[in-house]
Amino acid sequence: MTGSLTVVGLGPGAPELTTPAVSMALREATDLVGYDTYLARVPETETGQRRHSSGNRVETERARQALQLAAEGRSVALISSGDPGVFAMAAAVFEAIEKGDAAWRALDVRVQPGVTAMLAAAAHAGAPLGGDFCAISLSDNLKAWATIEQRLEAAARGDFVIALYNPASRARPEQLGRALELLRQRKAPETVVVYVRAAGTSEMKLSVTTLGATDQPDADMRTLVVVGSSATRIIPRDGAPPWVYTPRSEEARA
Repeated sequence: MTGSLTVVGLGPGAPELTTPAVSMALREATDLVGYDTYLARVPETETGQRRHSSGNRVETERARQALQLAAEGRSVALISSGDPGVFAMAAAVFEAIEKGDAAWRALDVRVQPGVTAMLAAAAHAGAPLGGDFCAISLSDNLKAWATIEQRLEAAARGDFVIALYNPASRARPEQLGRALELLRQRKAPETVVVYVRAAGTSEMKLSVTTLGATDQPDADMRTLVVVGSSATRIIPRDGAPPWVYTPRSEEARA
């Protein structure tokens, strides 16, 4: 087969956070496949490039479409925001390959990384991911809420910094509140909590609070929530948002 599929991550928002390798893959593609909101972020070209847009909750169909186009000899770029391997399209592609046409396994399939929201949000705050951390999606579209609770409990027991993706949406506004309540039962009230909305864009909003003080703020699918470990610290600053960091070594935490 002469076609190819490159799964790319545009980064969190600002064009300068899209990597050069991703920009090159987008320029060289004959076909772009993606969720319409993400596809709109890619500048139009004058090369006759074809665009295949689709809605939000059709990841499997989108992955299969991209693979079929590649099987027809096209050079396809399948678009995610952030990093395509973090709660995004790369896993959907490999699941489609595993379950789909055996011929797809011979395709030239590559994944180009991007800056995920977790990293962009942490950079706005300082270095809250400086120690051991984990990422948990609060969306129960593809897994049971009981599974999410088990993972939150395990992360709290391990004293990880926890990055919470997909904290709330119009269809499930209560998820973040339920997660925070569970964490309050297992972590100290002074545990640092950071909210970053629209990380990596000019619309970014940063809020720093504690687990004991926070109510569920105005969070949505563009918000990334970081719940600190017992070692995560706040550095106050006059007239500016505080810095938040987690020391790398146990000695520094004493």
